Amino acid sequence: MNTLPAFDADPLRDFIDAHPRLFVVTGAGISTDSGIPDYRDGQGEWKRSPPMTLQAFMSGPPSRARYWARGMIGWRHFASVQPNVAHRALAALEHAGRIELLLTQNVDGLHEAAGHLNVVDLHGRLDRVRCMQCGDITSRNAMQRRLENANPAWMALQATIAPDGDADLDGVDFSEFAIPPCLVCGGILKPDVVFFGENVPRARVETAWAHLGRADAMLVVGSSLMVYSGYRFVLEASRRGLPIASVNLGVTRADVLLTLKVERSCALALAPYA
Repeated sequence: MNTLPAFDADPLRDFIDAHPRLFVVTGAGISTDSGIPDYRDGQGEWKRSPPMTLQAFMSGPPSRARYWARGMIGWRHFASVQPNVAHRALAALEHAGRIELLLTQNVDGLHEAAGHLNVVDLHGRLDRVRCMQCGDITSRNAMQRRLENANPAWMALQATIAPDGDADLDGVDFSEFAIPPCLVCGGILKPDVVFFGENVPRARVETAWAHLGRADAMLVVGSSLMVYSGYRFVLEASRRGLPIASVNLGVTRADVLLTLKVERSCALALAPYA
């Protein structure tokens, strides 16, 4: 494996230029320059408590109140973020016919906002809300208005912004936080994202497998690949003998499988393509 020094991006350019059908996998590191914190440090360890699990969310009102209260505060920041140069660079590569598919582990929708068309949102999108009973889909902005109307006093709280629309609220009693139900059936509303402990919808995975079969190389951008749902595609690319390049600050779960590793911020590494 070649490791690219921070001052020389030529090997990445050579890799991209040599492979016209890239299967791209992105993670939280591509969105940090847009102001969204990531989950893991340079060693791949959690920086904070692990995200909400499906089991905890569905266990009862206390867990859901904690989730939605923090989310209501965090959404004010999350809803305003914009794509950065790395998102725009990948969109430009797609428009030039160089990307077979972009598979993102992120839920921020920034690839689509940057103009990327062929995207599989592996873990869903935070800008949608789904009813766990009837399946009705509504917008997260509409849910935000309902949350704020039901809990006006909470809007004065200040908090540290956390990953994926979350906020750190310490020492707060969530027992009085009101959670609006589904307007169609009165069921439990959940963000339309894949929580830990929840399966990725099969259709998304099958779409990704099909495109991987047509790719001639893989480019991983901003992911430590510690979550298996994304890592399995890198394992399969390696099994098929595809060259694999990674742009990421710190270790990745796939370091031993990489053809090229670029330890540089995603924005700096991909800026020449924007």
